[in-house]
Order: sequence, then C-alpha cells, then structure tokens
Amino acid sequence: MRRFALRPGQLMWLLGAGASVSAGIPSAWDMIWQFKQTLFVAQRKASPQSVADLGNPAIRALLDSHIASSERLPSPGSPDEYAALFEATYPVERDRTTFIQGMISGAKLAYGHLALASLLKAGHTQLVWTTNFDHLIEDACARTYGTTGTLSVVALDAPELAGQLIGAQKWPIAVKLHGDFRSRRLKNTTDELRQQDAALRQQLVDACRRSGLVVAGYSGRDDSVMDALETALNQPGGYPGGLFWLHRGSDPPLGRVIRLLQRASDAGVECGLVRIESFDEILRDLVRLLPALDTSALNALATGRSRVSGAPEPSGQRGWPLIRLNGLAVTIPANCRKLVCTIEGVAAARSAVAEANARLIVTRTQAGVLGFGSDAEFRRVFDPFGITAFDLATFEKRRLRYESGERGLLRDALVEALCAAKNVRAIRRRSADLLVPVDPADSAWDGLRAITHQTTGTVPKHPDLKWHEGVGVRLDWADDGLWLLLDPKIVFEGVTDATKAITADFARERTVKRYNRDLDRLIDFWAKRLAGEALLALSIGDGIDARFAVGKNTAFSKLVQP
Repeated sequence: MRRFALRPGQLMWLLGAGASVSAGIPSAWDMIWQFKQTLFVAQRKASPQSVADLGNPAIRALLDSHIASSERLPSPGSPDEYAALFEATYPVERDRTTFIQGMISGAKLAYGHLALASLLKAGHTQLVWTTNFDHLIEDACARTYGTTGTLSVVALDAPELAGQLIGAQKWPIAVKLHGDFRSRRLKNTTDELRQQDAALRQQLVDACRRSGLVVAGYSGRDDSVMDALETALNQPGGYPGGLFWLHRGSDPPLGRVIRLLQRASDAGVECGLVRIESFDEILRDLVRLLPALDTSALNALATGRSRVSGAPEPSGQRGWPLIRLNGLAVTIPANCRKLVCTIEGVAAARSAVAEANARLIVTRTQAGVLGFGSDAEFRRVFDPFGITAFDLATFEKRRLRYESGERGLLRDALVEALCAAKNVRAIRRRSADLLVPVDPADSAWDGLRAITHQTTGTVPKHPDLKWHEGVGVRLDWADDGLWLLLDPKIVFEGVTDATKAITADFARERTVKRYNRDLDRLIDFWAKRLAGEALLALSIGDGIDARFAVGKNTAFSKLVQP
C-alpha cells in the first residue's frame, strides 16, 4: 500500500469476480457450486431441496462425488473447472448470457468499486482490466465523476479501440477481457476462452510492458489471461511498476499463479503475493493513505445505507416473532495488545507463537501484531523480531463490520473461551469453527441427547469414520454489533476424499427429518449451553486477556406494519 501511494499512475488493476462479491454478485467459486447443484439435480433426478444448502460440507461432498464420477468433466478443484461446468450446464451461448445477466442484475455498488473510482479520478490509477461482466466500474465512475461520459469502456466488440485509447491516454479506461453481458462476443467457456480475441490480449501484454499491475479478486483460472501475463514477462522491462497479486484466505493460490510470481521474481520484477481480507478492506486501507482523494461518493454510500430498528422483546402472548434467528449477541473486550516488529504476515506470527509453545492468541495486521496473552510471553516470542512499540489497540467498529484481522482475532479468542468454559473442543475450519462435546457421556449433554437420541458414534460399516452432534460457530456483524451465529450439524473426523460421499449420505439421512420444531430445540439448546457472562480465553493473571459475554436469547424478526 505504501508503494502504491508513492507510484501515482504507475500501477494498473486487473479485477476478477472476487472483487464484486460484496456488491451481491456470486464469485466464480460460488457459481461453480451452483453449476454442480444444477447438474446433480438434472442428472440424478433429485429433489432441489435435498441439495439446497450449498454451505453444508456434506452437500458439497455429495456434489463433488457426482462430478468426479463424470468422465467428461474435470476433477473438482481443477483450474478449468469453472469453464467446463458452465459449458456443461448451459451449452448454448444465449443461455449463458441470460444466466450472467441474471447474476448481475441485482448488483449494488459496494465500497471497493467506489474507492477504485476515487483512485481513477485522482489519477492514482488510470487503467483497469477486468474479467467480469458486470457494470460496477461504470456505475462507480458515474457516481464519483457525476457523469457517465468520463470513463472509456472497451469490450470484445471493438478490441482495436483499447490500443487507440491507451495510446492517446484517454484516461480513465476500463477494458473487459471477457466481454460485457450485453456484448454478442461474451466469453466464458473453455473453447471461447482459448480463442479469446488476440488483439485485446496483446493490448494487455503491451500495457504490462509500460506499467505495473495489481491483481484483485482473480483466481488465475483462465489460460488466455494467464498466458498474456506470462508473455509480458518475456518482454524487456515488463511490469516496471511491479506485480502484486492480492489473495484472500489462508489456502495457497493456484499453481500457475505461484509459478508466474516466481518467474517474475527471477526476472528481477518487484512482486509478491499479498494476503488480504477482502477487496473492500484493501481499498479502505489505500484510501487512508491517500488523504487528498475526493471521498464524497464514499461518504454518501455510508450515510445511504438502510437502517433497521430492534423489535420489542416477545411477551409470550400474541404477536410472537415471525422468524427465530440463530444469532446470539456478543460483548467483546475493548482492547488487545499491539506490538510493532519486523515479523511479516499472519502465518509467520502464529508460527512464531507455536514454535515458542506460548499461550498467546495473535494475528498480524497493517498496524502490527495484535493479540491476547501475557506481556512476558509476547516479549519472549517477538523480541527476536525487533519490537519497536509495545502498546494497546482499541477495537474499532468500522474494522469489525467485515472480515478484518481484528474480527478474526476475536473469533479465535471467543472459541478458546468457549472451549475453556463449556466442555467443548474445537475443530478449526476456514469459514467457521466446529464445536463438539469433550465428553458426550457427561450429563451436561442430556438435553442434546433428548433431541438427537445419540450424540456420537461411527458411520455404519466404516469404523474409522467418527461422527459427533456439534455446532458450527462464527462471528458476523448486524444491527451495529457482533453476533455469534449457531449452525447445528453433524461433525466428522477421519474423512478422506474417498469417504466424502459416504459422510454426506450419512449426515443427510441423520438430519433430513429435522424440521422447524427440532431445529428450534437444537438452537435453543446450543444458545443456552454457550451463553455466559464472563468467558475468558486464557484466564491469565497479567497482560491482556479476552473477556466475552454471550447472550442466551437469539435474535428474532417481527412483522412491522407500514
């Protein structure tokens, strides 16, 4: 971010589907699961309701098993999975265009695109390439500039226009590498991507010889685009402003992305894989470093958000809420420890803690290492990395509204506190933590047994597959506060790729008849079980501990007469 602030106009952007997720448009990853779901229902003649919950790992394992059994489709996780599934689901180009139009029709401008438009207006960036079909860049620029005539947009219908506009420096410019959903030359299947317009692709190569590139929300699945990025490395002086690949999540990027960055590094290009929480967050951080920006459109976005009011407490008489929700209000600690040192990245900070066998809960943000634990432990672990500041950090609401490093730290600490106080153990997952009883035979779990009849066991004919009645937990923001979301589910241990389908079938059979009454009882049980007023993550005598309070009453909705 500091490099970007010092290089006005030297860095272009390449946006993929991940940059539009917060605007309400499914990412390529989300659409992959929709395609698998559609193919499964059609080919297995299954009920759509049986695979409706795409967030359920058991459902995903079932869909993956079906796709893996096909001889025509690539194996799950393959780089060309998206294009192949799209073409298999909708073989006719007109239908693919209609599908894309439906996906983007309800898009609403989010922070990231408006912030990018502010960068364009200020000249901090001048050229944006995108593989997306949406019109968010155009809408953001129209709102930021106050007119629709400033941004020049190039699609596949007129590839030669890109070279003309770039040569004449008619900034700002947006180039749609895969076309616009209104374009007759929409590209989004394997053959179409392979035959993508050579002239437009060459414009990308030429631009990478003159400028650096920031890649955001793009997985690197398209051979045509990746070929162009690699070709630019073969040119003298390619990427003079650097090549920075923004990557969300803890999983590694695709192998081709890693190879591209390695080649760039070997060629002497300043480059790197930059771990981020989201496209919106990284743009927020950039805006903070560029105080001269026109942020009027961003400010209007914040003040224009819809507001909701809290419903009154149910009386138990007439007028009960329409829907019982699965969120428990959480009170969080006000502060955590903050120290500044040379250690880089979340993974490195946590590895240092693990190698020192220290009782610390930490993360790494732009502000420094944040965490909970004994001051002596913090110094023991991080002194070798040259501590230059040892202070407190206050949790800011604006940083808790999205998946920031601070919110991830609070989630980790809250799970530790629940494990310490509630006789549960955690099985870590990327999107949510799974909690299961430490001792299922304990009388504390009698209420769970009364609902489910059995709390643990092994899958029939598969003694190595152990299952537990458990609950998925994660933190989310709503109604100006953090909530602990509860998702009762079957939790498995010992699952392999070969047994995913087996566990999916078992989980579906065990939960298929859990209708509203049983789900209500399960959420009620877990809400009361996990509630508490003084939940401590570490129970230490010095330093900064994480103290939480979790309410026992779930959120609810209520019909409000207009």
